[in-house]
Amino acid sequence: MQEELAEFERNKVWRLVTRPWGKSIIRLKWIFRNKKDENDLIIRNKARLVAKGYRQQEGIDYDETFAPVARIEAIRIFLGYAAHKNMTVYQMDVKCAFLNGVLQEEVYVEQPEGFVDPRYPNHVYVLDKALYGLKQAPRAWYETLIDYLLGVGYKKGTIDPTLFLKRSGSDLIIVQIYVDDIIFASTKPEMCQEFENTMKSQFKMSMMGELTFFLGLQVRQCPDGIFINQAKYVQDLLKRFDFGGSNSAATPMPRNFQLNADSSGKPVDQKTYRAIIGSLLYLTASRPDVVFSTGVCARFQCDPRDSHLSAVKKILRYLKGTPDFGLLYPKDSGFELIAYTDSDHAGCKLNRKSTSGACQFLGDKLVSWSSRKQNCISLSTAEAEYVAVVCCCSQVLWMKTQLADFGYTMQRILIYCDSKSAIQITANPVQHSRTKGNVELYFVESDYAYQRKITSTFSDFQHSPTFNIRYYFIKDHVEKGNVELYFVESDYQLADLFTKPLMRSVWNLTMTSDYFRSELAQNPVETYQIYYSLFQKLHLFLSEFSPDNHFALDSKIARFCSIHQTDYVSGILVWIEA
Repeated sequence: MQEELAEFERNKVWRLVTRPWGKSIIRLKWIFRNKKDENDLIIRNKARLVAKGYRQQEGIDYDETFAPVARIEAIRIFLGYAAHKNMTVYQMDVKCAFLNGVLQEEVYVEQPEGFVDPRYPNHVYVLDKALYGLKQAPRAWYETLIDYLLGVGYKKGTIDPTLFLKRSGSDLIIVQIYVDDIIFASTKPEMCQEFENTMKSQFKMSMMGELTFFLGLQVRQCPDGIFINQAKYVQDLLKRFDFGGSNSAATPMPRNFQLNADSSGKPVDQKTYRAIIGSLLYLTASRPDVVFSTGVCARFQCDPRDSHLSAVKKILRYLKGTPDFGLLYPKDSGFELIAYTDSDHAGCKLNRKSTSGACQFLGDKLVSWSSRKQNCISLSTAEAEYVAVVCCCSQVLWMKTQLADFGYTMQRILIYCDSKSAIQITANPVQHSRTKGNVELYFVESDYAYQRKITSTFSDFQHSPTFNIRYYFIKDHVEKGNVELYFVESDYQLADLFTKPLMRSVWNLTMTSDYFRSELAQNPVETYQIYYSLFQKLHLFLSEFSPDNHFALDSKIARFCSIHQTDYVSGILVWIEA
């Protein structure tokens, strides 16, 4: 506590003044916590004096709020780029970061409990710097940090306000901010040392060495690349919900499995169900294999039943058998941006909405993925696929802008889709109907008035503003050459993982790779289970062919299997035959 107050004095956070009349005075509170590392070991005890910011009133005590929080995709792109350029990633932490932020508003706080000045017990503090708990504190810290970094020659990312870069000839240093946690890497080690010294000259920093743990992600930097997973979090999750003694499952969700409202089922505790769902959603930062199944179960949080809880438990049983799975970003591999998009049609039995799925690669590095229910009802598979293409294109364009800051200018980014109709809508300058089956609506009833009503509704839908916006959005980017859509057979559609449960033989492709195991294992007995799965393996094959030859891969895949099939590598040939 004394150390915390000493930081207040060093940063000149406040001044003791007479209690003003008619001003709101915010109370303070002490928060105590233990800071732990990736092995759950306590590395520091912290006492934090925070303001009860919930008593602040917008427009009176603060005007704007903002927190410098990086998107998780940006973190993965950062790590993928560092692996591609053979960089070492370092981490540092800003001590008492918010105390450096200069406040623009007039804010008063009470004297902290246990440290009231005996000479002026009725006085209060007026804040010159930000305080943890204040609504505007993160924004004040960010403005202070960005002013300093821009002043010493760094450039802010075009689309990512938490990314900073600095070039020196052909060398580059990249810095990613997450509130007060900073990771950085450079093609030239001296630039990392220079950045460390620069930050220490202005702020009180804690240098943590090479990156090993960040935002709940365990990061292992090895000769073959960067491996990220959440193995410790999985173990804690299983222990928290008492799944340590349960049997493991081969897949997170059975093939063709459907969940419905189950109104006649036995209700379960909402708090427990939501806690499991929230924990699983946090896990999807490094586990794309549970994204779809978790998203399906998350649809029933309002009124969970026993059948829904059973589905969630199946996911936990799957995690029990695969706690160490993660993502490997290999070094010395390609870095071209390629995307895959897919959709089921009317897969949700509650409202017949479809699910969009997509994944984006940088070379053979999976850095972004999504699986979400569409906010509209599609009348055909073509429309459902088209909506998914638009969502995927939006993500690709964001990634394109992000990568431009790293020095990559990309045109005609390939998006693979398994719907020829959706591709034709984007390529042809004519208006298309949204579904091949719509015409059947005209013959359902013989009553002319009802038939005309259906026709009118269909016409309104065809020319609805929402679909028109989607149509012109993707068409515009195709014409400009920003993206290019290619047809891919469903057997090679890597985004299937994010739209439907897959058969067990496909899931066997989620494997421990014998090739990488020997490099990552610390001893002959230890095995790092690497999530080098269906989409990553097949993507390596696809990247070796021109788009026109993507459908002639069976013989190459079969040859690969015959050469590499071991106790650890299996399933690709089985999946093709199935």
